[in-house]
Amino acid sequence: MKRNWFLVLLSCIPTFIFAQTVRQEYAAVLTRPDGVQIPFRFEQVREQNKLRWFILNASERLLVDDFQHAGDSLLVQMPFFESAFKVYVEKDGHMRGRWMKKTATEPFSIPFEAKPLQAISASKSSQDIQGRWRVSFQRSNGSWRPSVGLFEQKDTRITGTFLNPSGDYRFLEGFIQNQQLQLACFDGSHAYLFTAKVLNDSTISEGVFYAGLAGKENWKATKDAKASLPDAPLVFAMKPGENKLNFRFPSIDGDTVSLSDARFRNKPVIIQIMGSWCPNCMDETAMLSTFYKQYRNKGIEVLALAYEYSTDFERSRKSIDRFRKRFDVQYPMLVTGVTVTDEKRAEKTLPQLTGIHYFPSTIFIGKDGTVRYLHQGYAGPATGKEHEAFMADFYRKVQSLLAE
Repeated sequence: MKRNWFLVLLSCIPTFIFAQTVRQEYAAVLTRPDGVQIPFRFEQVREQNKLRWFILNASERLLVDDFQHAGDSLLVQMPFFESAFKVYVEKDGHMRGRWMKKTATEPFSIPFEAKPLQAISASKSSQDIQGRWRVSFQRSNGSWRPSVGLFEQKDTRITGTFLNPSGDYRFLEGFIQNQQLQLACFDGSHAYLFTAKVLNDSTISEGVFYAGLAGKENWKATKDAKASLPDAPLVFAMKPGENKLNFRFPSIDGDTVSLSDARFRNKPVIIQIMGSWCPNCMDETAMLSTFYKQYRNKGIEVLALAYEYSTDFERSRKSIDRFRKRFDVQYPMLVTGVTVTDEKRAEKTLPQLTGIHYFPSTIFIGKDGTVRYLHQGYAGPATGKEHEAFMADFYRKVQSLLAE
C-alpha cells in the first residue's frame, strides 16, 4: 500500500495540538558512494496545513518551502542550485530517500536519511581551536593550496569556515571530541565534511575534506593569529589598451540589456559575475539586492551576468529566477549563454578582460563608463571580521564612484 507522506506526518502529531505550530529538529546524513556520510541538521515546522524546512548551518537558517506530493513520496525542492530531495516518511517520523542534483554534466543522486534529533547535553573539551589558522589543502596532483581557518568554539561545539581566494566554505558547524574534529555544511549545493585530529591547541593534522559526490583532499593547519591568503595572481584585469566593457545579453525576462542603455548612462554601475550554481553568489546576491534598494535613488545601478551549467536559456532562466524571487532582486539579471565550464567564457562574453576565474567577481564602473575597480571572490557573512572588512572596502569604492 502506498504511503501518503502528509497523512503520515499528521498521524505523528496529537490532535489536541493540531492548530499549534509543531517543530521538530532532524539529524540527517547523505551517504556518498564511498560510504562517507555527510551530516547536517534541519528543522521541520508545521503550522496549520503548511510545511516548511529550515536547513541549519551554524547561524544560518535556509528556508525550504517548496513541497510536492509525488505518489507515496515527498518531493522537496531546494530554493537554489537545481537541487531536491525525494523523501519517504515512516510512521515514526524517520525519513529515507535520495538527494538529487543537476550539474554541468550528468545529474546525480545519493541516499538521504533523517530522524528526529534527540537533545544532547553540552560537555567540555580539553582542546581549544578558537581563532585563526593557517591551513593547507592538498590537491589531487599533490600540490598544496592555501586557506585560512576561522573557528569559534563553545565547549565541544565548533562553528566557522575556511576562507579561500575565491570565497569561503560558508557556515560550517560540528564538534571536537577526544581530539577528533568534525565540521560539515549542506546548503543544496555544498555538501561538505571536514575531519581531522587536533594534536594540541596549535596543530591540526590528518585532515580530510570530503566534497559532494566524490571530492576528497587532505588538509592540515597551524594556529596563526596573522594567517592570511597570498595575493591572488592578476588574472582578472582589463587587457592593455582597454578601459570599457561592451556587451549585450538577454535578461531572464527576455529583454536585451546593454551598458549603453539609457538606464546606465552617466551612472556608476556594479557588475556581478555570478552563477545560480554558486553558494557564495547566493550570499553576494542577498547583499547586492539589499544594497541596490538602498542606493538606487542615489544614482547607482547594479546588474548581474550569469554563467550557468547549460547553454539552454530556459533552464538557466529558471535557476536564476529562483535567486531573484528569494532575494527580491530588482536589478537586471542577464544570461550570458556561455557555461561556467567553458574555458573561453571571458573571450566569448567580455573579451576586454584577461579572464574570469572566480565566482563571484565584481566590476565597478564609473559614471563615464570606464572600469574603475575589479575584485575577485567574496568573503561572505560566515567569515565574520573578514566580511566586515570586505563590506567596508565595497562601500569605499561605491562612495568613490558616486563622488566622481
